[in-house]
Order: sequence, then C-alpha cells, then structure tokens
Amino acid sequence: MKKVSIITLILIAFISCNQAETNTKEETKKNLEIVKQLPELMNDTIFDFENYEVGKLPADWSEYYTGRGDHTEWKIVDDNGNKVLAQLSQGSSNYHFNDVVFDNFKAKNVELSVKMKGVKGRMDQGGGFIWRFIDKDNYYVVRANPLEDNVVLYKVKNGKRTDLPVLGKGRTYGVDVEPLGNDWNTLKLTVKDDLFSVYLNGKQIFQVKDTTFTEAGKVGLWTKADAVSYFDDFEVKTLK
Repeated sequence: MKKVSIITLILIAFISCNQAETNTKEETKKNLEIVKQLPELMNDTIFDFENYEVGKLPADWSEYYTGRGDHTEWKIVDDNGNKVLAQLSQGSSNYHFNDVVFDNFKAKNVELSVKMKGVKGRMDQGGGFIWRFIDKDNYYVVRANPLEDNVVLYKVKNGKRTDLPVLGKGRTYGVDVEPLGNDWNTLKLTVKDDLFSVYLNGKQIFQVKDTTFTEAGKVGLWTKADAVSYFDDFEVKTLK
C-alpha cells in the first residue's frame, strides 16, 4: 500500500534529525512536539494497500466488533493482482458489526472516499464508513448494501444501532439506489460539524444532521453480519 501523507514525511524528517550527530536537544524537543501533533497535521491520506502484506491486518489499523458473535477478520487479500483490505468473517449473527479503524488519526470534520465491492453474504453485503469513532460501541456509520440496494446512515450508541432521518424526507431508512451488483462502487462522505453528506458513484444522494457525537474521533471501515467485502483506495481528508 502506498500511503501518501504528511505523517510519513514528518516521521522521515524526525528520524533523520535524531540520527544526525549535530542534532541539538532543542531540535529534538521541537521534533517531539511535531510528532505529538501528527493527527492534527495529516490532511490528505490515500490507502491503496499495495505495500501491505497479504494475509495480515496492517499494523497501524485495529479491528473490533459490535453486537453478537465472537470475532471479526480484516486482512489484506489479493484481488486479481490488486491488493485490497477485506472483511472475511462470515459470522452467523445478524446483529454483528465488523469494525476496522486507522489508529493514527482523529478528526471532527472530514471527507472520506472509498471503492467498495460486496463479494458475498447471505444476511448482509457491502459496507461503508465509520467516523467519530470513540470505541466499538459508539460511532457513526454509513453503508451501502447490494442485497437491499440502499444506503443508510446510522449512529451506534452504547452498542445500539439506530438509522437517522434524511434531511427533507424524515425517517425513511436511508435512500434506495440503482442496483449495486457485486462490482466496485465508490462511496463518499463529507462531515462538517452536525451535517453529513453522502455520495454514491459521484452523486450526492442525501444528507443527515445529528449531534450525538460532536468531538473528534477515529475513522475506518465497516461491514455487517456475514458480509464479505473488499475495500480499496480509501481516501481521508481533514476539513476545517
């Protein structure tokens, strides 16, 4: 995976400075302060997963599950010569949410984009984004489901998932979309304070307003139940 971000550049600079014989204590102190600010400094990161090892979860990501069941399984897999991040668990509980989050970043306002493919699943398919992730039982999620051909935005509070009303339409359980199939679709989300705007394949499809979680949190990816799903080109941008 090729990770293009200011985090990588700062870390390289930090290591180089610490290895230099002429590095002063004052310079070291300054570098340490920069490293502490890494989450705030990162503003554009793209994960294409090509440099990660197949069969393993990337070291800077953590997996969790919410609800019933006993495990989740996020790994890098080879998809016809292209490395992707996949959720492979096929648990038997329908109220089971597979979470994976990037450990080195927190934000309140953010733009997320990912290519997603629903590979299989009897109870559920597809998946989507997590944001303002506090822990495995408290976060926001929006997902696209090829079995239902809809996109829905939820809050998960104390482990309970609740769909949120669509602006201008009310409690509609998200919106119906054109058939998603089992090929790649692009899901995008912009988060600006209490306003969440959802896009599918380049078109804005609905907005939601909510104030359950108002502080910065981690971001990541999500699937439900037995959905085996592939994700690629996960892009994260901070917004003011």
